[in-house]
Amino acid sequence: MSHRLRRNLLLTAVLAVIVGVGWTVRKQAVQESAMRESYALPKTYQQMRNGIMVLCYHRILGDNVPTKVIRDLSPNSQLHEFNVPADQFAQQMKYLHDHHVKVITSDQMARMVHHHQPIRGKYAVLSFDDIDRTVIDHAVPVMNRYKFPFTAFIITGNTGEYREGTQLATWSQINAARKTTHGRMELGLHTHDMHHLNAHMQPVFMQPHFYGKFQRDFAQSKRDLVRHTGVRANSFAFPYGAGTDQINRFLAQQKLAWVATLDTGLVTDDTDLNETPRVIVNHESWPSIAHWFQSSDS
Repeated sequence: MSHRLRRNLLLTAVLAVIVGVGWTVRKQAVQESAMRESYALPKTYQQMRNGIMVLCYHRILGDNVPTKVIRDLSPNSQLHEFNVPADQFAQQMKYLHDHHVKVITSDQMARMVHHHQPIRGKYAVLSFDDIDRTVIDHAVPVMNRYKFPFTAFIITGNTGEYREGTQLATWSQINAARKTTHGRMELGLHTHDMHHLNAHMQPVFMQPHFYGKFQRDFAQSKRDLVRHTGVRANSFAFPYGAGTDQINRFLAQQKLAWVATLDTGLVTDDTDLNETPRVIVNHESWPSIAHWFQSSDS
């Protein structure tokens, strides 16, 4: 057996092991995901004929081969639960457009609820957490095509940084995207620098001894948003989906129009917008989302 042949056989064997391990890990990740709480809209809400569904997106992955390979092999839940491929996102926006879903701004939603305006029919509000480059590159052009408004929640102290496997957008990229939307891109806060976990995998901003730090972080995020964009934010999205009672009371005093959670549900006439429910969009939840909007097709 020649040296070249032995080398090729060795490379083939190594590649087979890598693919095999990747497939096994991917299978385990899928099984673990299936054991966790479903992201689909609960049946209780599926039966509601009136309401506002706030859709929550994170990353909109490109359709290139390397991204697809990483997505298929990686056990990282972020790549399976909180990401949507760009082609699927485009199909979802087309679905909303073709089915005449009333996509409104978060400010419109807040006015409807705060003014006790009866909500008749079904509406959608689009929101994006973190704002990395994939949202700028793949989501904004699609929403511009349909002239859909949306809210972008920014981690003001992390813009331009590479974190948790993603490249966050810079201030210049965010401002450039805003110009293309002609006012349809609303900006909200997602903390300044408290969107991370401690050594025990707990959100740092929820630790009681960090309450004062959270207050200062919130004030800093407001100042940074104004300094870089000129926008005075009237909304906030919790990292990891929720806050403590103490933080909830603090935010309720900040003159915010709404505070976004990751509690699954619909906004109705009597919703407390200090705890606004949203529906995370992924491959598991989208069928139930589309089903709820079906009756909106006139």
